[in-house]
Amino acid sequence: MAEYQQQQPQTDNYNNYFQGNHPSTSKVLAVVTLLPVAGTLLGLAGLSLVGTLIGLAFATPLFLLFSPVLVPAALVITGSVASFLTSGAFGIAGLSSLSWIANYLRGTRGSMSQRLDQAKRRA
Repeated sequence: MAEYQQQQPQTDNYNNYFQGNHPSTSKVLAVVTLLPVAGTLLGLAGLSLVGTLIGLAFATPLFLLFSPVLVPAALVITGSVASFLTSGAFGIAGLSSLSWIANYLRGTRGSMSQRLDQAKRRA
């Protein structure tokens, strides 16, 4: 009998816990609404994976057959893009260097102490 009395308050604690912490209606509606959406998106992800694998299975022999042509073509295209970007970067660096030299020769840059004095006066 004493054992039953000790177990009963424990059951009451569980009942109180679940009665006080039930999910709200908005949370239940959110789960009910998002569950089919998540399932649909997961199914579409699986379909796209299967389609990709089937496409890869058909394209792999073509890649192997045309690899003597595709690999050099990819190397030429990559080299062309890299050289174009490098020439642009060198051009911008050259123009900025010329601009800095022109401003330095004109004397518009001034020394660091002069710029600090101007900043102090403005403040």
